[in-house]
Amino acid sequence: MARRKKEPNKAMSLRLEDELHKELAAVAKVEGVTISEVVRDAVEKHIATRGTDPEFQREVKKKLEENLATMQRLTNRAEESRGTAGNEG
Repeated sequence: MARRKKEPNKAMSLRLEDELHKELAAVAKVEGVTISEVVRDAVEKHIATRGTDPEFQREVKKKLEENLATMQRLTNRAEESRGTAGNEG
């Protein structure tokens, strides 16, 4: 398993069906690691795989563009508000 530099961990809950939990626990036991380590490794591998998936990258770019447009609208509204606030009265 790849080891990352020690960073503070974020605790989270994970709900699994009983059979999947048993399989996960068995994998951890065979590998001699904690369930958390198996899950972290799986998540890291999943993210790395998604990072090289062209379709996923297109979706990331699309979401970034959508969010950028929203943030720009919010910024424009704030600037417009400041510009008109001083002109009242």
